[in-house]
Amino acid sequence: MAYHARTILHQMAQMRGDIGQYAKGLRASVRVFANTAAITEFLPESLAPWVAAHPQIDVDLKERGSSEIARSVSAGFAEIGILSSAVETGDLIMRPFAIDRLVIVVSREHRLTGNRAVRFADLLGDQFIGMAGGALQDHIEDQASRLGSRMKMRVRLRNFQGICRMAGAGAGVGIIPESAARRCQRSTQIKLVRLLDKWATRRLSLCVRDENDLTVPAKALYDHLSQRAPLHP
Repeated sequence: MAYHARTILHQMAQMRGDIGQYAKGLRASVRVFANTAAITEFLPESLAPWVAAHPQIDVDLKERGSSEIARSVSAGFAEIGILSSAVETGDLIMRPFAIDRLVIVVSREHRLTGNRAVRFADLLGDQFIGMAGGALQDHIEDQASRLGSRMKMRVRLRNFQGICRMAGAGAGVGIIPESAARRCQRSTQIKLVRLLDKWATRRLSLCVRDENDLTVPAKALYDHLSQRAPLHP
């Protein structure tokens, strides 16, 4: 009981300190919801210089699916969203952010290496290596469901590098962003094959409910990300 009491008292003291900093205007926070591709491939480079230049502002970054991002920004749960433009966004204000192309990664001995591009439906008999959860993996598996099928998952990993290593060794087929595949290609034995399906090429957009209602820190971050948008990865 004494241990738990000390823990609670310590957390309360920490909370009072944090609240005090915000109340005095010493710190601010911007909540951003983004999909998997934005978080893993595009945001780190765009976000890094802004965060470094604003040490008093925290970025509360959460990974969500594009549909949930649109709903959350509309409801005011997030100030800024980064989502696929393919989803219904209603009255949200949109700005271009990036182009996210999904590709297939396989070993150099795989039957697909002679193809420059294939359709997703032609892969559904293969064994897959996927992400251990996340919005991107959900998006890919939803496409299989729309075709009346399920992906045969051999293993799920936490990053694209791991997927490429497994695919390069011949353990299965992976589907990841092209930018990640090209980066991993230098250190793994993979071959890239384009996906012909329209859903495999997604335009990512920044979204807000109303630019005039953004807090000063959120507006500054929103403008920064718009100006540094990596539209052609």
